[in-house]
Amino acid sequence: MKYILKYIKPHLGRMSLGLFIKFIGTITDLLLPYIMAHIIDNVVPTKDVPLIVWWGVCMVLCSVVCMAGNVIANRMASAVARDAAQALRHDLFSRIMLLSCHQVDTFTIPSLESRLTTDTYNIHNMLGRMQRLGVRAPILLIGGILITAYMEPVLTLVMVAVLPFITVVVYKISAKGIPLYAQVQASVDSMVRVVRENIQGVRVIKALSKTDYERRRYAEVNDTLVQNETKAGVTMAASNPLMTVFLNAGLTAVIFVGAFRVNAGTSEPGKIMAFISYFTLISNAMLSITRMFVMYSKSIASANRIGEILDAPVDLEQLEAIKRQGEPYLVFDRVSFSYNGTKDNVKNISFTVGEGGTLGIIGATGSGKTTLLALLLRFYDVKSGSIRIGGRDIRSMDEGELREKFGTALQNDFIYEDTVAENIRIGRDIPMEELRRAAENAQALDFIDAFDDGFDHMLTTKGTNISGGQRQRLLISRALAGKPEILLLDDASSALDYKTDANLRRALREKCTETRATILVAQRISAVMHCDRILVIDEGEIIGAGTHEQLLESCEIYREIADSQLGGVVE
Repeated sequence: MKYILKYIKPHLGRMSLGLFIKFIGTITDLLLPYIMAHIIDNVVPTKDVPLIVWWGVCMVLCSVVCMAGNVIANRMASAVARDAAQALRHDLFSRIMLLSCHQVDTFTIPSLESRLTTDTYNIHNMLGRMQRLGVRAPILLIGGILITAYMEPVLTLVMVAVLPFITVVVYKISAKGIPLYAQVQASVDSMVRVVRENIQGVRVIKALSKTDYERRRYAEVNDTLVQNETKAGVTMAASNPLMTVFLNAGLTAVIFVGAFRVNAGTSEPGKIMAFISYFTLISNAMLSITRMFVMYSKSIASANRIGEILDAPVDLEQLEAIKRQGEPYLVFDRVSFSYNGTKDNVKNISFTVGEGGTLGIIGATGSGKTTLLALLLRFYDVKSGSIRIGGRDIRSMDEGELREKFGTALQNDFIYEDTVAENIRIGRDIPMEELRRAAENAQALDFIDAFDDGFDHMLTTKGTNISGGQRQRLLISRALAGKPEILLLDDASSALDYKTDANLRRALREKCTETRATILVAQRISAVMHCDRILVIDEGEIIGAGTHEQLLESCEIYREIADSQLGGVVE
C-alpha cells in the first residue's frame, strides 16, 4: 500500500479538488429525497402552485449539480489514476532493467511481464474506482443514516440493525480474497510463460508438427488460471448476494414497521417514501463499498507483487576502486562461479589478454564458455576470485562505465522491428559513415546495399525477413559500431560460410585496430585457430591453453575437435 500512496502523493492537489467536487455532488444527491418528502408532506397540502414549482425547480437544480459534479469528478479521477499508473509503470520498468541477471532468473521473465502489465492495470483500475466510489459511497451511507435518523429514528434503528451483519461478511470475504488473487496472478505468470515460448518458437513447433502438443500445454495452464479465477471470483462474488439478502430483509422490516407507524399517525407518507429512497441509496452505497473491497483485495495482491520488484536489493554492489599497476589489460584471476549456489559452473579460471590481444575459447556445449562472458560483462558476480580490466576489479566500476567498454554479439541477441540502421545503432549517437564502416568490417555491407532502401530497410521482429547469416553479420556490425575497447563474439559466426568467416576474421585483425582485446567463443576451430591464445574449456575448467599449434601437440580433446572439423589438415 505504501507504493500506491507514494504515486498518489504528487497528485494530491488535483485529487483533493476532485474529491471536493464529488462531495458537493453527493450532498446534493442526498438532498433530493428530503426535498421530495418536504414537498409531499408540507408543500402539496398548501395547494400553493408557485411554491410547488419553486421546490420542483430546487430538485432540478440539485439534480443538475449532482450530475455535473459527478461527471467532472470522475474525469479528474480518471486523469489522476492514469498519471499515477503511468509513473508506476515507468519506475517499475526502470527497476526491472536494473535487476541483475540472477534476480531476473529468480523472478522469471513471464512474471516480470505480467507484473508490468496486469498488476499495474489492477492498481490503475483501483485508483480510478476508489476516487469515484470512495467519497460517494461513504457519504451516501453515513449521510443517509444521519438524515433518516433525523426524519425517522425508529425506522433508522430497524435499518441499522442489519449493518453489522454486512460488515462481518465484507471483512471475512475480503480477508480470503487477497491470497486468492495472488494465486490468480501466479497463474497468469505461467500462462504468459507458455504463450511467450510458443510465440518465440512457433517455427520450430510447426516444423516438428507439435501444434497439438503445445495446444494441450496451453489448455492446461489456461484451465489452471480459470480454476483459480473461479475460486477467487466465487469467493468474492458471495458478498453481493449476502449483502442483498440482509438489505432486502432490512427493507422489508422498514416497510412493515413504517406501515404500522403511518396507520398509527406517528409518521407521514412522504417521510416513508423518502426513507425508502434513502434506504435504496444506502443499499447501493453498501454494494459499492463491497465492490471497492473486491478491487482493493485484487490491487493489494498486485501491489505486493510490484513491491517485491521495487524492494529488490541491489544485487551487484560496487567495491572500492583500487588499481593494480603493471599487469595485462584483461585478467581472470582464479574465478569460480555457480548459478544455483551449490555446484560450480566454472572453477578456478585464470587467464590474461594483453593490449590488442585476441583470445579464443572453445569447448563442448554447456562447458561454461558463455558463462565466462556473462561474468566479464558482470551480468553475474563471481563467487570467488576477481576479474580486472586495466588493473581495476570490474566490481569497482560503475555499470555504465563497464558496459561501455564492450561490443558484444551474443548467442541470443535480438533484432527488433526497425530499420537496419537503427538495429546497428540501437539508440547510440553513431554517424552513418561509422555504421557503413562497421557493416563493411562485419561483411554485411554487400547485402545491405542490395536492399532497395539500403540502411533504411525495415526488419521484422527477430529479423525473420533476413537469413541467419545476415542476422549474425548485423549483430557483429552492432558490436563494432561503437568502437569498443573489448569485443566479445559468442558463436557469432556459426551461420557464416567459410569464405565470409575468413574475411570477417581478417577484417577484425587488420581494420579494427582500436579494439584493445578480442574474445571469440566458438564451436569451430577455424574461428579461433588464429587467436594469440586459445582456451579449451570442459565442465567449467580449463583443460588446455596455448596457440593452435601448441594445443595440437598438448591437448588431446582439442586435437580431436580439429581432426573432426579440419580432417586431413591436422595430419
